[in-house]
Amino acid sequence: MAIDLPLQAPSSAGLIWRVTRNESATPDAERAAILADPGFGQHFTDHMVDLCWSLKGGWHRPQVEPYGPIPLDPAAAVLHYSQEIFEGLKAYRHADGSIWTFRPDRNAARLQRSARRLALPELPSDIFIESLRQLIAVDADWVPSAPETSLYLRPFMFAKEAFLGVRAAQKVGYYLIASPAGAYFPGGVQPVNIWLSRQYARAGKGGTGAAKTGGNYASSLLPQAEAYEKGCQQVLFLDGRYIEELGGMNLVLVTRDGRLITPESDSILEGITLASILQLAKDRGLTVEQRKVSIDEWREGAASGEIVGAFACGTAAVVVPIGKLLADDFEIVHEGPASSELAMSLRDELTDIQYGRVADRHGWMLRLDA
Repeated sequence: MAIDLPLQAPSSAGLIWRVTRNESATPDAERAAILADPGFGQHFTDHMVDLCWSLKGGWHRPQVEPYGPIPLDPAAAVLHYSQEIFEGLKAYRHADGSIWTFRPDRNAARLQRSARRLALPELPSDIFIESLRQLIAVDADWVPSAPETSLYLRPFMFAKEAFLGVRAAQKVGYYLIASPAGAYFPGGVQPVNIWLSRQYARAGKGGTGAAKTGGNYASSLLPQAEAYEKGCQQVLFLDGRYIEELGGMNLVLVTRDGRLITPESDSILEGITLASILQLAKDRGLTVEQRKVSIDEWREGAASGEIVGAFACGTAAVVVPIGKLLADDFEIVHEGPASSELAMSLRDELTDIQYGRVADRHGWMLRLDA
């Protein structure tokens, strides 16, 4: 059962949002138990955003409604041609109880780039950000307050038109769901081992590697399973002899003199956490290099002592040091405090900004509950 509330004032994009409250919302005690141990992606808030697009009508009918199944025709284009994209960002509760998110303008822009590549309509940035505000307005109680916890926000868009012709869909749905997230490393951040995949590629030149689309992640699942079998937590992909990225995170190498080197390629997803970490490094006067990096450069640099560490970064884990890179015929080992000291220092600085513990000198944070 649901109750229709009066229409709210027009959003910044000129759209009028309808809010339908969930009459079967999670009881306070049950929600508190979930927030005490939320895990990641296992529980979902009581509401979601639903916004339509059509070739004739453009973006229309924005609403917040009870979380639940999405009706879908068996001929919906997404099921046959994989026209689908998504984003990931977090809402953080600060010490004063206010709720903030981190660089949502960058997520909005990346969603637009992904849409362009997948022949989907581009959602204006103001509508994207308004959708975050609208969901937080009804599900604010789901934002946890324990240290290093957050509310993970998952915007996504897919082709809903029912047809079997190979062309861009003319009916599309944009949705936003949210899931409370516990500390990614409950026992403290620990280095991870990664497996070098030579048999599989994440994306090819001119492909969809730079878009945040489900197909890229689907293609990484088999090599990821191979990595698990080798005792590794992540898989590293190559483009020929050049390093690309991990299955779900960007990669950074750290040199003896404190330089940060990260691979550059047209098929690497532009990381918002990566860009932020690199900016913080530049603020410290460190040199940042974004360029092609071969696996041999990493291997030889580690052997000579020129490369002293490596770390991965992304929305979920923020930053995690890499302890080992394993391959069929070699391994790279980064051990000792020096291998992770810079990575952890940058991680602490970034999370302090996100949780409001230090000044946000770059204006990256946006309040959602104001």
